[in-house]
Amino acid sequence: MRKQIVAGNWKMNNDLAQTEALIASLKSQKRTTDAEVMIAPTATNLWQAYNSLKDSKIEVVAQNMHFAENGAYTGEISASMLKSIGINTVILGHSERREYFKETDQLLAKKVDAALAKGMRVIFCFGEELADRKAGNEETVVGNQIKNALFHLKASDFQNIVLAYEPVWAIGTGETASPEQAQDMHAFIRKTLANKYGNDIADSVSILYGGSVKPANAEEIFSKPDVDGGLIGGASLNAEDFFAIVNAF
Repeated sequence: MRKQIVAGNWKMNNDLAQTEALIASLKSQKRTTDAEVMIAPTATNLWQAYNSLKDSKIEVVAQNMHFAENGAYTGEISASMLKSIGINTVILGHSERREYFKETDQLLAKKVDAALAKGMRVIFCFGEELADRKAGNEETVVGNQIKNALFHLKASDFQNIVLAYEPVWAIGTGETASPEQAQDMHAFIRKTLANKYGNDIADSVSILYGGSVKPANAEEIFSKPDVDGGLIGGASLNAEDFFAIVNAF
C-alpha cells in the first residue's frame, strides 16, 4: 500500500529561534492519522531541528543538495553532509529551484543519482507553468520532466522516490487548480510510470500534490485516488494549519 505523506517545505523562512518555536508548537499538535509527516527547515537549522524531533514521528528533510560528493562548490551541501547529521530525505527539483536557479532535468538527474547512491529518499518535484496549461501542453511538459530526470533509474530505485506534482500556474497566480485537475494529472503521472516500469512500481510510488493545499481544501484533494499527500508551502509555517492538513486523511 502506498504511503500517505505530508511534507512541509519551509523555504527561506524562520531563523533559529523561530524554528525552535514552530517545532515546539508542532510537537504539541494532536495527530489523528498514520500519514508520514516531514518538515524541511532551511539548511542552517537542519541539525537543531533533527535533534529536537529525533524522538518524534516528524522527519526532518532537506530542501536541496549538490550532486558532488565534495569539492570546490562554494555554498553547496552534499548528500554525505546531510546524512552525517541524520537527514535521510531531500527535496529535489522544486519549481523555485528550476526557475530562480535554472536547474535543468539533466542536472536534477545527477542530483537524484547522488542522493540514491547514499541511500537517501528523494521527493522529486515537477510541474507545468501557466503558459503550458493554457496551451494544453501540461502532460507533455510533466511527462518530459519525469522521463528526463528519472527514467534512467532501475525499477528498484523507485522504493526511494516520492513524486511531487506542482502546478506552478496555480501557486500565487490567482488561478485555482481543482481537486479534479489534481487527480487527472496524478493519474497521468502514474500511467507514465506504469508504461515504463509496470503497474506494480506505478502503484507503489507515492505522488504528492503541491498546489496551494490548505486546511479548507486538503480533505477533498486527499480523497482523490491517485493523490497520496501534499507538499505544503505557506500553510506549513503555522503548526495548527499544518496539522489540520495532516489530519485531513
